[in-house]
Amino acid sequence: MTLTPPDFPHDVAAVREATDRLLVSVSKLDDAAIGEPSLLPGWTRGHVLAHLARNADALGNLLTWARTDVPTPMYAGPEARAADIERGADRPPAAHLDDLRESAARFDKAMDALPRDRRAYQVEMRNNVVERADRLPLRRLAELELHHVDLGVGHTLDQLSPDFVERQLAFLATVKFAGHPELPPLELRSDDGRRWRTGRLATGPGAGDRPMVVTGSAVALLGWLTGRAGGGSLDGHGSVLPAVPPL
Repeated sequence: MTLTPPDFPHDVAAVREATDRLLVSVSKLDDAAIGEPSLLPGWTRGHVLAHLARNADALGNLLTWARTDVPTPMYAGPEARAADIERGADRPPAAHLDDLRESAARFDKAMDALPRDRRAYQVEMRNNVVERADRLPLRRLAELELHHVDLGVGHTLDQLSPDFVERQLAFLATVKFAGHPELPPLELRSDDGRRWRTGRLATGPGAGDRPMVVTGSAVALLGWLTGRAGGGSLDGHGSVLPAVPPL
């Protein structure tokens, strides 16, 4: 299965819904909870929230680039990105909520401002990754959904919508990890019969070139590929599951 063509209106709506769900969760946190560890090593919940706010602005920068044809980087640089997250992590819950709402509103405005004839325009993300403008809402959706899980506040992988799980699996398989030198050839098979190929290309008939088959639920596959879950519920059909490179 390959990545479906961008569905800009659908993804814009999904971003708005995921943002609302996140804000409800954050509104229930107190000062102590903000400073507690998230499920991401080395990051508190405050770090995750500060990252989410700055990511909204960063992706909004790329939408502005696509609209105006004026190159605008996501971040001023890796050091600035890290400093912004660190600086914003220890704020009280109300400040985090305000920042999340305001940055989400700016991103929402940037989505609305993107003309139809500029949706296929290509921009450069971090690490020299090139992306179509109309796929940026899907990128934002992944940030919202996966980092909502990382907060450890009850939003789990099992609560992700089947549509998001399928589209994110397709993205990871056909874009993120396609041809990745650190991942062996894989054929991912979900329990309902869907299949994705990823990893290094299988180039010959030898045993080392045959894709390793990994079977399990779509949610379990997504959790493994994103580092949000181990592969304990997946079936490697006699092979040990490889380590997945970080996103």
